[in-house]
Amino acid sequence: MARTRFAPDRGLSTRMLVTMFLLGLLYVAFVAVLLAVARSAVVALLIAAGFLVFQYFASDRIALFAMGGREVDAGRAPQLHAIIDRLCALADMPKPRVAVADVDMPNAFATGRNPSHAVVCVTTGLMRRLDEPEVEAVLAHELSHVAHRDVAVMTIASFLGIAAGLVTRFAFYSSMFGGRNREGGAPVVLVVMLVSIVVYAISFLLTRALSRYRELSADRAGAILIGRPSTLASALTKVSGQMARIPSRDLRRAEPLNAFFFTPALSKDFSLSSLFSTHPSLPRRLEQLSRLETELGRA
Repeated sequence: MARTRFAPDRGLSTRMLVTMFLLGLLYVAFVAVLLAVARSAVVALLIAAGFLVFQYFASDRIALFAMGGREVDAGRAPQLHAIIDRLCALADMPKPRVAVADVDMPNAFATGRNPSHAVVCVTTGLMRRLDEPEVEAVLAHELSHVAHRDVAVMTIASFLGIAAGLVTRFAFYSSMFGGRNREGGAPVVLVVMLVSIVVYAISFLLTRALSRYRELSADRAGAILIGRPSTLASALTKVSGQMARIPSRDLRRAEPLNAFFFTPALSKDFSLSSLFSTHPSLPRRLEQLSRLETELGRA
């Protein structure tokens, strides 16, 4: 983590290290199996590595483009810039670029490979629905992600899942277009697909568990920075309640960016995202903030 005044989180650092170590072991085993049974599948890994490099260096531009966000200067968004200036001074960290997405869904996100290349984006829906202290609490949460370099860690952690998914598709199409005509082709393809599916499932669960913990960590660090956990709890409650009023079509369109958001955009219909969420439940987040409010009151 960069040296800032955000509260350090050894639990988050430990979980990041453990998750990356486990994913690394899984990656080594995955590559070993691929090299043993299907050398041509390495092409899929090279493609996945290319995606990782592109995502790592362009994560801020990708996220802004997907949400329709645009960078704004202090002249166009003076209140927003004033809040971020105040928080960055309080946290002793570089000021990220500031962006606004003109969408009704109340949310915010931070992205970028490091604090020097970060951007914080707020939707107009969030600005309309929250008062200034609540917006400040949300932005403190997002700036904590920047300070902890969460985006870079999650991008790297997601690489194995992307690679496994690509290899699965590679093996599937290989079996459809000529793979079964070669001697031993079908068993090789089946082994590659099975290993890739298992690897994808394990990496998916590991990265989602890490994602949920980093949201709790950002809640905690942001609340401690501003000294008002109850304000962040109020913002969480308002945003979560208003999310139910957003059309399902808009929520489904935004769901791929859930890992970046302050609160997840979940459609009203049942989906796997409700089982394997990128965020902890609202009661879990509010319970932590309530406990923190009590602890700060005693200090």
